[in-house]
Amino acid sequence: MDSSGSDVKPVVGITTYLQRAQTGVWDTRAAFLPETYFAAIEAAGGIPVLLPPQPIDGGVAEQVIARLDGLIIAGGLDVEPARYGAQAHPASDRPSRIRDDWDDALLSAAIAQEVPFLAICRGIQVLNVNRGGTLHQHLPDVIGDSRYSGENGVFAVNRVEVEEGSQVASIIGAGAHEVKSYHHQAIDAVGEGLTVTAHSGGGVVQAVELEGVPFGVGVQWHPEQDAEEDARLFVSLVEAATTYAAKTDRSVHA
Repeated sequence: MDSSGSDVKPVVGITTYLQRAQTGVWDTRAAFLPETYFAAIEAAGGIPVLLPPQPIDGGVAEQVIARLDGLIIAGGLDVEPARYGAQAHPASDRPSRIRDDWDDALLSAAIAQEVPFLAICRGIQVLNVNRGGTLHQHLPDVIGDSRYSGENGVFAVNRVEVEEGSQVASIIGAGAHEVKSYHHQAIDAVGEGLTVTAHSGGGVVQAVELEGVPFGVGVQWHPEQDAEEDARLFVSLVEAATTYAAKTDRSVHA
């Protein structure tokens, strides 16, 4: 599906992991991302580009965002608790500070430049912390079970309730939806300018929207896992990226 109506497609950057990985005889530190993310953008009519974590000195993130039409902050390891003034829980991941810095800087630049963005799983947590919010570090301590955690690479299926009148509702519909989950953390205190637009069992925040930007959506679930059947969030992001590109007279009218 090509949402742009043009042969020139919007460019959407997607953040990546940076950790040890194996391929063939090689066992090395590498930047990587599951194919489901960039396949969803391709299918929606965009051009995905991967954004490996790197030092943010010299305004690198701002320069990168200036060359993009859209941004996805993808899933990954837990955000370092010190970033929101907390001590690390025993269940929290060992932090990846270079990725925390990179994702946060890209998101800040996207907000400042009004580049459309979609924040997924870890991404919604990065967004909330970026806006001064905090996180529940281990949901089983809060809700009493691990229904959202998934296990051994198998995603959990959970029901979320989307608020009527929200941007998320305009994309996927208001009311109940079954989604794929793989997280043990979630939003606690909501960050400045964010509106909660979906919840799930135990009062867990499942979606937020950022006020004052054309398209700024965060979801706690993993829509890329259902993108072959339901690409609506990705199509909406690509449509917003197409509009942004046309407004800046860059990609679509190149």
